[in-house]
Order: sequence, then C-alpha cells, then structure tokens
Amino acid sequence: MPSLNSAGMRTAEVARRSGYSVQQVRNLERDGVLPAAARTPSGYRIHGEIHLRSALAYRAFAAGVGPVEAKRIVRAAHREPVARLLALLDAAHAGLHAERSDLREAREAVRVISAELIGDVRGSDSMSVSELATALGLRPSTLRHWDAEGLVVPDRDPRGTRRYTPAQVRDARIVHQLRLAGYRVAPLRALMPELRRSRRLEDVATALEAREAAITARSRALFDGTAALSGLVSGNDG
Repeated sequence: MPSLNSAGMRTAEVARRSGYSVQQVRNLERDGVLPAAARTPSGYRIHGEIHLRSALAYRAFAAGVGPVEAKRIVRAAHREPVARLLALLDAAHAGLHAERSDLREAREAVRVISAELIGDVRGSDSMSVSELATALGLRPSTLRHWDAEGLVVPDRDPRGTRRYTPAQVRDARIVHQLRLAGYRVAPLRALMPELRRSRRLEDVATALEAREAAITARSRALFDGTAALSGLVSGNDG
C-alpha cells in the first residue's frame, strides 16, 4: 500500500472535503473503511490523503451499490490483494449490467403485452391464484401481496375466491416484468391504476426511463468510486 499520509488533515477537514460530518468520518474509521489515523501527542487525529480518498470512494460506492457492499469494497482496498478488490468491482458492475438487461427485456415485454387484444371474455377464461402463479413462475403469496397493494386486483367469485380475468392476467404480467426490472412496489401502486384506465404505453415508458436513469447514476458512482481508489492500490497487487 503506498503511503498517502504525508499531508496532515484534521478530521474536520476530511469531513468538509468528503461531504460527511465529523462523526461520520470517525464512524468510517471505526468500521475500517478509513485506515486508523495517526495521533498527535495530545490525542488529535491526523489524516492523510489516503483517508480522504477512502471517504470519497466510500461515498461513491454507497450510492452505486449500497453502504454494506461499499464498506466491503473499500476495506478490500486496504486489506486484500488487488485481485480480490477487482473481483468485487467486477461483481458490482455485473450486477448493474444484469439490471440493465432486465430493464431492456421489461421494456419490450410491456410493449408486447400492452398491445395484446382481449376479445370477448367468458367465465372460463379466468384463472385462479394458483393457476396464474404457476403460469408466471411466482408464489401464490406474491399475487396476494399484489392484490393487497392494489397492483393487480382480481375479481371474486360468490365464495370470495380470487379469479383473474384476461385483463387482470395482462396486468399481472406487466407488473411481473416491471418487478423483474427492479421497479419498486410504491411507484407501481401509483402507475397501475393509471395504466388500467388509459393503457398509455408512455406512462410505462416514463417509469422505465426513470429506472434507467437511476441505473446510469449508479454506474457513474461506481466509476467515481473506482477513480478515488485507484491511487490506493497501485502498490497492493499481491
């Protein structure tokens, strides 16, 4: 590990330059995200460039992959061979790539599903919870959860049993594709009633574009985090 401790900074300066509070910087040191700081004879922490870069890297990675994985990545830069660090970074990028692929497939699936024509509906065309769950590869409890959340609300027969009409089956297929693409329940709760009323593909397209923008922002955060770490690992390639 190259020495980047030559420029002495107090904790407050690291906090200011990294966008954290003083206590957050101390917490990152406690958690091993920042190396242990040197101390003055009077006990004040003295930080170097390595601490600032580590804090900036963690901030970026937390935005890209979440705080738990961000800590794992930055700690690996200090403690592990560079091959281990690169493996963690590869996995993070692969995860985002998979999300992009799922999003692309969801966009195409929603377009095709929404364009399907539904003709005369007969009672025999409806599906039970178990039948629809099997068709979609889901657990019946997932469909019940979607019902409770107002995402896909089936009809009920005289005994109170859920029965999904073809239109509701189509809604379930759309929700399934959007969930696979990483779309959360809360936004879907607002989107699906509007989609049922208007069948406007632009509503779904807007939602998917927002998801794509979020993935792009996280990819950029990974890029920024990697740049912040690059100077820390040049001598740690064992």
